[in-house]
Amino acid sequence: MRESLTLSSAASLTSVSRDYLELSKARIVLMVLITTAAGYLFGSSSVVPILLLNTLIGTALVAAGTNALNQYIEREHDGKMRRTRLRPLPDGRISPASALIFSASIAVTGTVYLGLTVNWLTAGLGALTLGTYIFIYTPLKRHSTLCTIVGAVPGAIPPLMGWTAATGSLGAGGWIVFAILFFWQLPHFMAISWIYREDYGRAGFSMLSVDDSDGTATARQAVLYSLALLPVSVLPTFMRLAGLSYLIVSVIAGAALLVAALTFFSARTNQNARRLFMSSNLYLVTIMVMLVVSSTA
Repeated sequence: MRESLTLSSAASLTSVSRDYLELSKARIVLMVLITTAAGYLFGSSSVVPILLLNTLIGTALVAAGTNALNQYIEREHDGKMRRTRLRPLPDGRISPASALIFSASIAVTGTVYLGLTVNWLTAGLGALTLGTYIFIYTPLKRHSTLCTIVGAVPGAIPPLMGWTAATGSLGAGGWIVFAILFFWQLPHFMAISWIYREDYGRAGFSMLSVDDSDGTATARQAVLYSLALLPVSVLPTFMRLAGLSYLIVSVIAGAALLVAALTFFSARTNQNARRLFMSSNLYLVTIMVMLVVSSTA
C-alpha cells in the first residue's frame, strides 16, 4: 500500500512538473539559450565557464517567466485554438493564480540573478525582453498585424544579452547578432502564421495571414525579410568579427532560406510553409554555430 502511494505521488509530481515546463515553453527556452550562448561565445575572448553558466541560468528563468506570463494573459484565447486548447491553463491543469505567481516569481528571480552574477546591463536587457513581450507585443497581437515586427524585438535580445554578459557593454558584434535574429524571425513567423491561420482567426489575433485569403502578402513578407537577412548575416566577416568560412556558410544558408521562401511564395501551401519553417530552424542553428566556430578559430 505504501509503495503504491509512493508511486502515485511520484507520478503526480512528474505530471505537475511536465505541466509547468509546458507553461514555460521549455523548447522555446532551449532555443533562446542556444542563441544566448552563441552571443556570449561570439563576444568572448576568453570563456569563463561560471559566467556563461550564470548567464544561461538567469536567461532561462527570465525566458520561462516571460513565456508563462504570456500564457497566463492569453489563456482564454488559447482555449479557442486547436493547437493550444490543451495547454495547462485552458485545460484547467494549472490555476490562473498559480500560473501568475510562478511566472512572475521566476521572471523576477532571473532578472535579479543576472544582475548579481553577471552584470546589470544584461539584467536590464532581460527586463526589456520581458517588458516588450508582455506589455507591447502580447496586447498588440489582438489589434494590429504590426505585432509580428514588434515581437521580433524581444525575440532578438537574448544573443545581445550573451554578448553583454561576455563583454560588459553593448558593441557592434552584439547589435549584429541582434539584427540577424530580428530578420530571421520574420520569415520564420510568417510560415507559422500561415500554417495556423485558421486558429489565429478563431482566437481573434491580428496576424497578417488571417485576412490574407490566398497567402500572397504573407509569402511576400517572408521573401522580403529573407532577402534583408542576407546582407545583415554577412556583416560579421566585413566587420572582421568572423572569418571567411563564416561568410561562405552564411551566404549558402541565406540562399537556401531564400529559396524556401520563394517556394512558399510560388505555392502557398501548408507543406511549403512547413518547409520554410524547418529551413529557418536549420538556418538559425547553422549561423549560430558558425559565428562561434569562425570567431574563435
